[in-house]
Amino acid sequence: MWHLLEPLHALLYYAPEAFEEAASLGYGTDERWPSYFAWRAAPLGAAGPVRVASAFYSFSPAAVARYVSAAWSIADPADVLAARLRAVDRTCRTVLGEDAVADPGLAEAAALARRAAEAAGTAGRPLAAANAELPWPDAPHLVLWQAATILREHRGDGHVTALLAAGLDPVEALVSFASVGAAPEPVFASRGWSPAEWSAARDRLAARGLVDASGAATDAGRALRAGVERRTDELAAAPWAALGAEEADRLADLLGGPWLAAIGSGLLPAENTLGIGKV
Repeated sequence: MWHLLEPLHALLYYAPEAFEEAASLGYGTDERWPSYFAWRAAPLGAAGPVRVASAFYSFSPAAVARYVSAAWSIADPADVLAARLRAVDRTCRTVLGEDAVADPGLAEAAALARRAAEAAGTAGRPLAAANAELPWPDAPHLVLWQAATILREHRGDGHVTALLAAGLDPVEALVSFASVGAAPEPVFASRGWSPAEWSAARDRLAARGLVDASGAATDAGRALRAGVERRTDELAAAPWAALGAEEADRLADLLGGPWLAAIGSGLLPAENTLGIGKV
């Protein structure tokens, strides 16, 4: 379900319509990070860099501070959230198409996804809780996007819990992820860690026997990473258990078309740290 829903959520960070809405607020569009941090952090309110870095986890605190410190002097979080919905509306109409947006099947998918999202417990999950507290929009395609966002942040918050339990700090989590071939190391440079910080994290993992001299995962490192992913799945299961297998299967069928449209749009990078696959 995560693989079906994540591409729909992630369009916000790459779509031209989203960059246009960000520019209308005053955010620079020479790179995607000013709008990324604004879009994703706005449900937290005018949170500072420490709180945002804590919630996002894998980003370097220095990178977070670079973008978040000035974010709310450019636009109020409430204005960012309004622009976020406008960006999603425009993007869905472009990527999915007007016919798909008006299709009864999408409205059914939205209703099912909303039920799953409303069953997602938010205790100890700051990003899921912040998004769950937002009012639901009226249009089905916006409901679907908001449900996808709550569910992905619910899963992400649980993933942080699993990383902490495995003793992986933010940069070690990325080094560990890269060590099992999740994505080439240069892709992770977007998280803002310096070469020295990356190297030091690799040395710490090597001292634990989790990576070898080349940075590749050892058997122990792969087992640790597999345990993190398994625990992440377990912590993300409750919304789908509440929905039930039959309706979850129905939602998966309904999401096939939107998923293909999102993946096939060309907007999402082929190599990314999200784990999104390609058609």
